[in-house]
Amino acid sequence: MEKRYVIGIDFGTESGRVVIADVEQGGELASHATLYRHGTIVEKLPGSGKALGQDWALQHPDDYREVLKQSVREVLRISGVRPEQVIGIGVDFTSCTILPVDAKGQPLCVQERYRNEPHAYVKLWKHHAAQEEANRINEWAKESGETFLARYGGKSSSEWMVAKVWQVLNEAPEIYQAAYRFVEAGDWIVQQLTGNWVRSNCSAGYKAFWHKQDGYPPRQFFKQLDPRLEDLTDTKLAGDVLPLGTRAGELSAEAAQLTGLCPGTAVAVATIDAHAGVAGSGAVRSGQMVMAMGTSLCLLVLSHNEVSVEGVSGVVEDGMITGLYGYEAGQPAVGDLFGWYCDQAVPGYVQEAAAKEGVSVHTWLEQRAAELKPGQHGLMAVDWWNGNRSVLEDADLSGLIVGLTLQTKPPEIYRALLESTAFGTRKIMEAFEEAGVHVNEIFACGGLPKRNRLFMQIYADVTGREIKIAAAAETTALGAAIHGAVAAGTERGGYPDLAAAAIQMAKVREETFRPIPENVAVYDDLYRQYIRLHDVFGRGGLVMKELKRIKRKLSNHSE
Repeated sequence: MEKRYVIGIDFGTESGRVVIADVEQGGELASHATLYRHGTIVEKLPGSGKALGQDWALQHPDDYREVLKQSVREVLRISGVRPEQVIGIGVDFTSCTILPVDAKGQPLCVQERYRNEPHAYVKLWKHHAAQEEANRINEWAKESGETFLARYGGKSSSEWMVAKVWQVLNEAPEIYQAAYRFVEAGDWIVQQLTGNWVRSNCSAGYKAFWHKQDGYPPRQFFKQLDPRLEDLTDTKLAGDVLPLGTRAGELSAEAAQLTGLCPGTAVAVATIDAHAGVAGSGAVRSGQMVMAMGTSLCLLVLSHNEVSVEGVSGVVEDGMITGLYGYEAGQPAVGDLFGWYCDQAVPGYVQEAAAKEGVSVHTWLEQRAAELKPGQHGLMAVDWWNGNRSVLEDADLSGLIVGLTLQTKPPEIYRALLESTAFGTRKIMEAFEEAGVHVNEIFACGGLPKRNRLFMQIYADVTGREIKIAAAAETTALGAAIHGAVAAGTERGGYPDLAAAAIQMAKVREETFRPIPENVAVYDDLYRQYIRLHDVFGRGGLVMKELKRIKRKLSNHSE
């Protein structure tokens, strides 16, 4: 029998990457990335230059189509695989990343009438300007006695679907009315590939309050929240919600021409990028946790049980692997935090020294930070440069470093920032354990585990756990390809379910990171100090919120 292949398309924050994988052997045969030409739009709209408000983060959907046009063809060329050998396509996407579209699926922002309207564009996952709406959702859910928020740690996020859609309604009602639907970008890509309107149970469950048995919250809840939202789920969020691994449709003739693939190729229901890393890491059993480590960090835990966990971003039945409850928690600034420091805060002599040695600033700092012992720098940081997702779920929190002196050096700050994210992860893991969701085995995937050995050793030492590393260079893209293999089905040479496909196609490295006992002891002491800062500034303090309030006031006044 001729070899069969599947394609995984991974849409990240800065670029989209496509991999092609052998259905039987797994792994990546070839990969190719396309950078988003417009990048992340945070200050002003492209073209018109119209200024955006604070905490905005937009993208342009044309960049996503460029990924389909360029990278799919490139992986075929690089691998030598013929289009007719590809039996399935899977898609993963950052989430909650949403866009308003018309009835044909055309984004409103590409239409001349709406080019200068910020709310017509894609709202990236880290768009936090809907925090006021999120706060009001949380307050009203509590007042009205609604129980659905218990599945999300008791709070919804400004990153999620309803808050973002409500912000559009409040600030640009003409865009709300013009939108046929608001869709997750992953679901939009599937629509562009197949012509079918379907929603992923993964995105709907984690980001839009949908439940396998109960559906969306009742109309009455939305009506009481805002009378204009009464028919939200029947209109703007309409569409069949399908489980992961389901075939959403087949590649249309138009999409086949765009990508260079064959019409009729099976296309899977989309999944969230980090969640694709669960299958891509080979995690298929209760008690396994995957850390998807990139610009942000998602902690994804599989369990047979459904319970309430403080600060969890969601628990969805069949949300990651069929037959298990998938829990999501996370931190919205990890790689982004280290990138901020290297790009914005290191002194010029560090940049010059790194350039002279022919290494990146990251590498230069990592090498010197690795020479320090735990606790030697005398610093403690909290990891809230982009707010806190879990367990506090508060986008208005901000960064903090304690212990700075006139003798503090850049590698010391860099190491403290690495440690802060590990402390934040440990806090989340403890919340799971306290709720009865046990973590027995940890996998790590994403760009960071493969680039920064110090970072991974710190995580092992801070958590006191062995950490296994997914073997795939592009784990989430491989996970998307695994979804494509299931969508193809056994009749086309694929697999019957996600667990069977992941066991066969995903691998882990032989090398693991194990905790060093003497480091663990020091980090246990330091972690207690982290918790003090966490609770003083995160639970009881208003300093960070007041600083943001003053900043907003002055920013609005200057405009």
